[in-house]
Amino acid sequence: MDRVERIKGLRDHLRAVGMAGALLFYSRDVFYYTGTAQPAWLATTPEDFRLYVRSGLDFARADTGWGDDRLASARNPEAIAATMFANLATGARIGAEMDVMPVPLFDQVRRAFPSVDLVDLSPAILAQRAVKSAAEVAMVEKACVAVDAGHQAAIREVRAGMSELEASAIIENAHRLAGHEGACFMRQADFLMGRGPFASGPNIARISGVVFTVSGIGLSPAVPVGASRRRMAEGDLLVVDIPACVEGYHSDQSRTYAVGRASPRALDLYGRLKETADRTMADLRPGLTAGEVFEMALRHAAAAGIGAEFLAFPGGKRSHFVGHGVGLELNEPPLLARSNPAPLAAGMVLAIEMQAYAAEGILVKLEDTVLLRQEGGCRILTKSPRELSVIG
Repeated sequence: MDRVERIKGLRDHLRAVGMAGALLFYSRDVFYYTGTAQPAWLATTPEDFRLYVRSGLDFARADTGWGDDRLASARNPEAIAATMFANLATGARIGAEMDVMPVPLFDQVRRAFPSVDLVDLSPAILAQRAVKSAAEVAMVEKACVAVDAGHQAAIREVRAGMSELEASAIIENAHRLAGHEGACFMRQADFLMGRGPFASGPNIARISGVVFTVSGIGLSPAVPVGASRRRMAEGDLLVVDIPACVEGYHSDQSRTYAVGRASPRALDLYGRLKETADRTMADLRPGLTAGEVFEMALRHAAAAGIGAEFLAFPGGKRSHFVGHGVGLELNEPPLLARSNPAPLAAGMVLAIEMQAYAAEGILVKLEDTVLLRQEGGCRILTKSPRELSVIG
């Protein structure tokens, strides 16, 4: 689907729900509809659209290929209100990305549109973005290749005695050389996780409150996620969950490694976790709800003999989800969580994300980015070996 068709889908939605228009500012949404991430407002009505660029007009013109009939320079919404939305009726509804709009920007838009109702358009935008085109899937696969480059570097170079920071840097460098943009996006205010979760040995069981997964402890309390300066020892388990973003699209992948040697208990637990993930992915199909997928995963874990260990964390906590959407943001709807009624659709790209924790202090994790097929089941897009590999 090309950009004009995406905008047409947005305009069709405005028409269907009786909105007078939409005013979008968030870079990931603007990029989705226009092909540029230059600072801009995308203004649409059911009949027309125009991109008002705040800065970088020449870049936006080259990125979009659009002419002056679709591009204009404007630094504030007042100019947009006076042109694109002139003569709006009192009480007309304008859609905006209310979930990510900061208060000062909201106040600015409110002053520009004093007589209209601003309503949240983000759910409709995210629903449109949820099903990926073939071109989008190809971009996700490029990101999967970049992630795999990091894991291949880990298999070759990481060893006992190396600090988590050194090992993480090896992986991150390989990601960058393979095309990783160097940034990942989350639709969440004040969210920062550094390069990504990374933990070894006892740090695997130290779960930061910043992300509800194997997190690592980071280099300082300022960013308490990711690699630390701890030196890895032979026999350590190592969980790597560092994503990549290529040409705007993400890949999310986790692998568990053993440094030097793996215990029989760790190998057994990981094998049962992989069996659970494989059976869940095989049973995915369009029409299932996200909540039904979660319950299905619990059943597969019980059948694999890890009902107690599945999704468990130290301290008695338990994860409430087994995956999420992936695309222009690292975490997108649908969240494969308990009781979530959101339906799955063919063409969704999902991260199937699972971990298991045993009383002996062993925690293993497996995560893959997959494409949900029309006929059911998944095509795994991530490239790295899915076994528990011994490295170093």
